[in-house]
Amino acid sequence: MGAQQHRQRQLPLRPAGPATVAALLAWYEAERRDLPWRYGPRKKADPYRVWLSEIMLQQTTVKAVIPYFQKFIARWPTVAALADAPLEAILQQWAGLGYYSRARNLKACAEAIVRDHGGAFPRKEAELLALPGIGPYTAAAITAIAFGEKATPVDGNIERVVSRLFAVEQPLPGAKCEIRNLAATLTPARRAGDFAQAMMDLGAEVCTPKRPSCLMCPVQQDCAANARGLAEVLPMRAQKAARPSRYGVAFLVQREDGAVLLRQRPEAGLLGGMLEVPSTPWNDEAPARREALRSAPVTTSWVAVPGSVVHVFTHFRLELTVYRALVPADASFTLWAEQERCRWVARRDLHGQALPTVMKKIIAHGFSTNG
Repeated sequence: MGAQQHRQRQLPLRPAGPATVAALLAWYEAERRDLPWRYGPRKKADPYRVWLSEIMLQQTTVKAVIPYFQKFIARWPTVAALADAPLEAILQQWAGLGYYSRARNLKACAEAIVRDHGGAFPRKEAELLALPGIGPYTAAAITAIAFGEKATPVDGNIERVVSRLFAVEQPLPGAKCEIRNLAATLTPARRAGDFAQAMMDLGAEVCTPKRPSCLMCPVQQDCAANARGLAEVLPMRAQKAARPSRYGVAFLVQREDGAVLLRQRPEAGLLGGMLEVPSTPWNDEAPARREALRSAPVTTSWVAVPGSVVHVFTHFRLELTVYRALVPADASFTLWAEQERCRWVARRDLHGQALPTVMKKIIAHGFSTNG
């Protein structure tokens, strides 16, 4: 059946509204996902668990987050415990979740809740928004899910569900404001948290980005996109600009006793506060060998490891050549001017360090030729 014929289908029997909300809540009670940060329907959740899970879920899947969440809760079961934790320990536990600024804000937010709110999360969106690392979505999610207050969080799943329910054909990101307003028209005064989680689950399990299971959907008869044959193409998205590439050289230094040289990155900026393999700046063009060696952390003989390391960040693609060197354990040699940020770490202990994924890739590649 062609697209034109799809568009000529009969419109929904009823527009999305109170009946949609009732149907979704009933579906949620029967089909909700069992997640470690959730409590049952009609029950208020732990604000700490809601906040922690929502911060972790930004840019990351539920499946990937679950083991991280469980380890965090086991190690720091309360917001007060997290506030007391060393930042480096939090960064180590966070490694692999990306966006390390979120881990730093996690610590800062926990400290602010203990210091300014007596260890209890504030209930109102405006107060939550004043806390480090909490934006409009997270504030609304905590308000609705943890406290049952009327608030409308709109994540990617809810955005997709609403765009289909109301057949919003304007491409994203331009349609975000309209979608948020439409979502707010559905949010009930009671059970706002259950409704938000029902919408999230519907988007994750039924109203999926590709091949939505419309026949299994509890609100199919309310869905304008389904009636018009548009479910599989909504939400529409504006064409993205090409992701730029950056290049550099990483310097993997190993002592004869097995220790590896690492450097702590500045607190501000990408991967702030994390440990790294020292490298040149990441620029639009790969540096020549002579230029690259000006950034080397030690003066020694360097060997280029065949191949390269490629890592894709949200806004750019990074490609690094790796230079490797072996230096004596007891010899005297000079580190560069930033040696106060450098440390030697035994190779066997690298797994316990606050190393982001790209740095783990560099180390693995550097040792791939002869371990």
